[in-house]
Amino acid sequence: MDNCIAIIPARGGSKRIPKKNIKNFLGKPIISYAIEAAKESNLFDEIMVSTDSVEIAEIAMQCGAVVPFLRRSEMSNDYVTTDDVLLDVLQEYKKVNREFCYMACIYPTAPFVTAASLQNAMKMLETHSKASMVMPVAAFSYPPQRCYTIDEEGMVVFKHPEYITSRSQDLEILYHEVGQYYIFNVEKFIKAEGKVYENIIPIVVDEMSVQDIDQEMDWKLAEMKYKIINKEI
Repeated sequence: MDNCIAIIPARGGSKRIPKKNIKNFLGKPIISYAIEAAKESNLFDEIMVSTDSVEIAEIAMQCGAVVPFLRRSEMSNDYVTTDDVLLDVLQEYKKVNREFCYMACIYPTAPFVTAASLQNAMKMLETHSKASMVMPVAAFSYPPQRCYTIDEEGMVVFKHPEYITSRSQDLEILYHEVGQYYIFNVEKFIKAEGKVYENIIPIVVDEMSVQDIDQEMDWKLAEMKYKIINKEI
């Protein structure tokens, strides 16, 4: 049995940002950052890209990943989850007698992922026998307990009125996942059929190294943050 596989899910056909997964990010395809971080970590027996796109596959292979098969059409629609894709990839490898102890899912639009962060996450997973998964999280920049909704008359109202008089510093710190990577114990992942909701170890990351990329402005913000972090500004 191999030790660890890195899977980078990169479906073609992005609508809001055309060719998002291979769009140039500061001069090179954004997917290359995930591939390079995985390679530099020296953690993985296999670094593969799961895609339905020949163009993405070609670029991924140029960057040093492998694409042993293209994703089936039924694994490429808008309703297929990342967990579905990961389970499918593991099944395809099992057909050729390759199984893994650990699995990393690294998103193709995560240029802030580093080899060091992957190594740290893997070490945490390996040393905590109870853990099923490790993932980076960030604290909400504003307390969600103080959020508003808009009622049927168009007025803002407190979602949680019990916190109206609470000071922000007195409220519990809440976190959100940052959509960069996950590292799984494969046996536990398969047993849970991909629905891993318990025994998750967090790695708390700074807001500066987090950016959802859904719109063109998000892309520009991500490039700016990357330059700042890497002292290119």
